[in-house]
Amino acid sequence: MAETGLKWWGLRKLGLILVIFLGVASVLVSAERTLKEESSSHSRSREAEPSLMTKVVNFLWDPSLSGYEHTWPAMKFGWKIIVGSIIGFLGAAFGSVGGVGGGGIFVPMLTLIIGFDPKSSTAISKCMIMGAAASTVYYNLKLRHPTLDMPIIDYDLALLFQPMLVLGISIGVAFNVIFADWMVTVLLIILFIGTSTKAFFKGVETWKKETIIKKEAAKRLESNGHSGEDGEYKALPAGPNDGTNNENKEKDVTILENVCWKELGILFGVWVIILGLQIGKNYTPTCSYGYWILNLLQVPVAVSVSGYEAVCLYKGKRVIASKGAEGTNWKVHSLLIYCLFGVLAGIVGGLLGLGGGFILGPLFLELGIPPQVSSATATFAMTFSSSMSVVEYYLLKRFPVPYALYLIAVATFAAFVGQHVVRRLINILGRASLIIFILAFTIFVSAISLGGVGIKDMIEKIEHKEYMGFENLCTYDG
Repeated sequence: MAETGLKWWGLRKLGLILVIFLGVASVLVSAERTLKEESSSHSRSREAEPSLMTKVVNFLWDPSLSGYEHTWPAMKFGWKIIVGSIIGFLGAAFGSVGGVGGGGIFVPMLTLIIGFDPKSSTAISKCMIMGAAASTVYYNLKLRHPTLDMPIIDYDLALLFQPMLVLGISIGVAFNVIFADWMVTVLLIILFIGTSTKAFFKGVETWKKETIIKKEAAKRLESNGHSGEDGEYKALPAGPNDGTNNENKEKDVTILENVCWKELGILFGVWVIILGLQIGKNYTPTCSYGYWILNLLQVPVAVSVSGYEAVCLYKGKRVIASKGAEGTNWKVHSLLIYCLFGVLAGIVGGLLGLGGGFILGPLFLELGIPPQVSSATATFAMTFSSSMSVVEYYLLKRFPVPYALYLIAVATFAAFVGQHVVRRLINILGRASLIIFILAFTIFVSAISLGGVGIKDMIEKIEHKEYMGFENLCTYDG
């Protein structure tokens, strides 16, 4: 119980930081008009020095100014595209294995090497994540759970998180337009350092459990008169307290047999409805009544599906089977917090151009989901959310299509290769914790690279005295 309490305390603290950051930003935007009106009334009565709060708001928000100009380099063969392709290949391979997409590696590569501006890099990064996620899902569709007789993708877990993830993506894309780059950098560093640290310690914990299992297997072999070799790989039990020794190994089956078509149809329906609302929103004047109505209609669509799944889990009509015996007992506050984290994962993904797996991956591991299932399910959810982001960024005219198509092809091939190589390594070494360490490593490298790029850009803008406040969503023209 004490360990569970510590986990919840850590998750709540991380969520609270994100909510406070987004809340403060919203308050600052909504307060600017009132403060400016007060400032103008004071200036008419007497010439006085503006207050500190007025200076802060003037710095953060000026509807007549914008700090954004897109930079799209010409697509031509040279060292930049070669180096960028290699880094993109490695990022997609590692990111797909960890279930995080690799956006934390793509964005710095696109910014520093190929030469895109940060926000265009964010959009193209989402295109690459979509390609890598689609390739990984295709690879995983034929695989089974490492210890249970079920697909490696947990469709009930996806039903709980994916609709909220897609809803969060829509919010995050809007925030990507509104937020200044330095605000994104601060959020990114706080978030990634926290999640990479938690993932690393989870990897160490899993490594120790695997070591114990391997030693016990070696003792059994010795007692049976065999040599002391480790033998074939047997995955950890499904749940953290599931003591069963199910020897069901991952095996390939046909896609038709391995897909839960009803759940997949529901998820696809949510994706189509919200995508339709996004396309309709693109043909209405920005910030008009129709614009906000189409935005708000996404909420009941996402909440109804995730809410229905949450109610079924609470009543025991459905279970998160990949958690083993623990997947049948749910509390109301736990389900609400998980749905909130799904929204936050989408917001972070849309805002930073990353996969929602940077949040979902560590969260699934904390829930006791096996690393293989955590990675596969997070990537499955990311396929829907990243494709949604790509459509929204395309409608916002945020990326050049030829570059995007080429880099999608690179990421798609890399993800397939990465999945194949790491699965072979897991079977040879008997260490599923490799997936968790790759996850932690990818998030940490992303924090360093993206944080470094953001700080460099921030220093340059300060030196040139450029506008560093919020952008105006209602006047944005791409």
